[in-house]
Amino acid sequence: MRAASVAAIAYGLTPAVGQAQSLDDVLRRLERLEQENQALRQEVESLKAGGAPVLPGPVATAPAAAADAPPAVPVPEVEAPTPVNDTVEARVELNSGYFISRASDVTYRMLDPTTHTSRKPLMLLDARRQGDLRDGGVYLGGAITALVDYQETNRNSKFGYLMRHPTSANQIGETASEAVLHSAQLSVTANVTPWITAYAELLYDPEQSFGSGTITALTRNQMQLRKGYVLFGDLAESPWYAAVGKMEAPFGLMDTVSPFTASTVWHAFGGLAWGALAGYSGDGLNVAVEAVQGGSQFRSVATSVEGTNVPSRLNNFVVDANYTFDLGGEGRDLMAGASYLHGSAYCHAFPVVHFNPCVDDNPAYAVYGQLHYDRWTANAEFAKTLEEWPGTFNPTPPLNQFEASKVTSWGVGARYAADLGGHELHLSGEFSTYIAGPEGAPWHRQDQLVFGLAAFPASHVKLFSEVVLVKGYVPLNFLSGGNLGPGVTWSDADGRTTVLLAGANVAF
Repeated sequence: MRAASVAAIAYGLTPAVGQAQSLDDVLRRLERLEQENQALRQEVESLKAGGAPVLPGPVATAPAAAADAPPAVPVPEVEAPTPVNDTVEARVELNSGYFISRASDVTYRMLDPTTHTSRKPLMLLDARRQGDLRDGGVYLGGAITALVDYQETNRNSKFGYLMRHPTSANQIGETASEAVLHSAQLSVTANVTPWITAYAELLYDPEQSFGSGTITALTRNQMQLRKGYVLFGDLAESPWYAAVGKMEAPFGLMDTVSPFTASTVWHAFGGLAWGALAGYSGDGLNVAVEAVQGGSQFRSVATSVEGTNVPSRLNNFVVDANYTFDLGGEGRDLMAGASYLHGSAYCHAFPVVHFNPCVDDNPAYAVYGQLHYDRWTANAEFAKTLEEWPGTFNPTPPLNQFEASKVTSWGVGARYAADLGGHELHLSGEFSTYIAGPEGAPWHRQDQLVFGLAAFPASHVKLFSEVVLVKGYVPLNFLSGGNLGPGVTWSDADGRTTVLLAGANVAF
């Protein structure tokens, strides 16, 4: 029975010669293969044990076949299966372009909201150029930020901390404390061809959601496609690139040296919108031009479309240019740049409400610089609208004494990266401010001072703590009044908020 089964298998595997050779030939070959395989296994086991390789002894063979027997079919050499070989084979298959994989360091950089904030598409292309992402690969990644904090204010239910929306639905009294999931992100990057990359990013952020209710309400516990675009370009072949989709507007620097808390400049001018972007990156020069969808966009950019906020025309745009100067030596450079935005979000009439139609387009400009010098990083940025924001004038006495104002925001900060047992430890300090009204107005300004400490047990894991001091309380909605009765505003120039926080940002 065994002989018949073996003969059938041999016949199916070698149809060209199966009928011409005898069953004895097949059995002899199988026996020889088993002996060779056993010898190979012994040699591998000896090598794994650290001993000398076991040399196979002479292989017993059957008596020679008759002279008229057909020639033997050559048998290819086969590597004996071992745990080591299986691991190597799995690694090869994983990187063959047909399997989903991960690149935690790249994921961390793409999902980190503190660096390259307005230039993520260019950073993704640069990761491909440096070989951090292979051609033809699909990468899944994510990041989770968990947070505990304690807040105090000198004004009942007025907390000026901007990393969560300041509403009385979530912060009551003069103290607040939290142990929360600040955000969770998922990303997918598909390197379809050397010239085409698709990117999408999902975000869960109940603390900064525009949904109504508390942070446990379903309206604030929603997932959204935060960013998504198709990217065209191969910086290894050409300095030109383009992108179409939902992405950050390339306006200003928008970075922070703090480990968690964003600069006030980002809160004031950091844009997110539908658009089509074209850029150039080469020899230290970076230029980006984006045609932005009109109407009220997702964040900080807006234009009027026939007096409405309907995003039915591509009638907004952003232009940015920066140059990086080599200061000599690795890790020493200075980047300086400037940006122009045709339609900022500071275009609404009184009373100010997010996403309302614009009275007229209000352009803005930004100038910025970033210094890297050995272990030091320093940022400086200034942004301002070209026209007054109509909504900053309240026509009702006594607040009508304050004229409409242009919107200004600026910030400076520095960070030192110390070495602690082979891991980086960041010490940082940053000041930034938002100015929306004339001197004396309750909505004149809100200042933010942040002292930060961050440790990196892994390159894609950040443990951090901060002390945040806020002077002034100027929420964007109804900042000049309109929601509490005539001549009253909930903005408060004398408001003070102190925040102590600690958290972890883990990317994978």
